[in-house]
Amino acid sequence: MMHEIAPRSGAAFRLARGQRLRVVDPLGEQVSDLLAFNAADPAEVISSGRTLDYASRLFLTRGDPLYSNRSRVMLRIVEDTVGRHDFLLTPCSADTFRIIYGDEHPHRGCFGNLAEALAPFGITPDQIPTAFNIFMNVRVDGDSGELKVAPPLSRAGDHIVLEAEQDLIVALTACSAPQSNNFSFKPIHYAIEGG
Repeated sequence: MMHEIAPRSGAAFRLARGQRLRVVDPLGEQVSDLLAFNAADPAEVISSGRTLDYASRLFLTRGDPLYSNRSRVMLRIVEDTVGRHDFLLTPCSADTFRIIYGDEHPHRGCFGNLAEALAPFGITPDQIPTAFNIFMNVRVDGDSGELKVAPPLSRAGDHIVLEAEQDLIVALTACSAPQSNNFSFKPIHYAIEGG
């Protein structure tokens, strides 16, 4: 069954080992922040640093594992129609909107949406790490190292499928940052397959 995450909101759910998570961009150019925690011990959490270190590259796609802070595989990408995702930038927050966009009354962003979705699982805001930003198109200048957020490459119907290698608590958003989504907010669809 396909579920919808409304624009600028989030959801959290359990994903059992062996199940697959399909994340779909139904309209195109919409980012989804993904977090994963070990369901039995949420101190074990998805790790950008470990994953990028072991992959020895920035851009992950089909076949790549996503590691935890304990160097264990949490998820593995088994399908990917886009091939460009970000694992460098932290979930947008009220501070993001205040500092980057100059908003006087900022949206709580993906960070706030993730915190709200994860609260019923006993996961606190201080436990939220850098997310795997599905469909987010971050370009890195080879000389200066400057980061530039460009419009997502995803088109309507593009998807990524990740297989769980642990029992997990997963959180997803329909990202709230204007620059990340080419200044238009849209929903994200997801489905849990198998198990």
